[in-house]
Amino acid sequence: MATVTKKSTLPYYCAAAVWVLYALLFPLHTVGQLLTAGIGSALMFFVMNALCPPIEVEVEEKPVEEKPTGNEALDKMLKEGNMALAEMQRLDDSIQDEKISADIQTLKEICGKIFQQVKNDPAKLPEIRRFMNYYLPTTLKLLNSYDRMGAQGISGENIDATMDKVEGMMDTIVKAFEKQLDSLFGAEAMDISTDITVLETMMAREGLTEQEMKAETTENVDLGDIKLEL
Repeated sequence: MATVTKKSTLPYYCAAAVWVLYALLFPLHTVGQLLTAGIGSALMFFVMNALCPPIEVEVEEKPVEEKPTGNEALDKMLKEGNMALAEMQRLDDSIQDEKISADIQTLKEICGKIFQQVKNDPAKLPEIRRFMNYYLPTTLKLLNSYDRMGAQGISGENIDATMDKVEGMMDTIVKAFEKQLDSLFGAEAMDISTDITVLETMMAREGLTEQEMKAETTENVDLGDIKLEL
């Protein structure tokens, strides 16, 4: 749910009503008469505006509509991902437990980053297939069950036991989602590691690193059984 501020329309109706009433009771033939009606309408507007301040209302957030990418599988993933994010927000708003709500917000943030990574590199789509087909929907199912049971407002053996299990599982789920995000950087991390190794080797070969400079100035000086390393 999102909170938006809405202004009351009553001041506008009251201001317009002043014009109507004045026109019915008095003629509007001169500039003075028009000015009088206008001043009265303005005064009515300011008075009613003070008496009817803006109010905050909650409206349901609609899933973000993704523009088609031309990749059918990617578009499907993004659509399902946005629906999952919207459902997480609904659950966060509905569930009163602060720890669970905080975990849901963390999951929402991680999922958003996962979807963005795959959107940036659709080749990673197969890496999250099981995540999208099982881990994410099962997590939403558990949280929905927790939400429904918590809304009953009673304590019972089945309700309490189930809610405790879900609460105990949340830390594991958060860590699993974090590992899923981390795994998307596996190939990139390997490429960077390889680049660093090659860069270090080439720089050392050209005598551009401290390690190579030390190696080049190292001499073995025979002083009997004593060797000095310079």
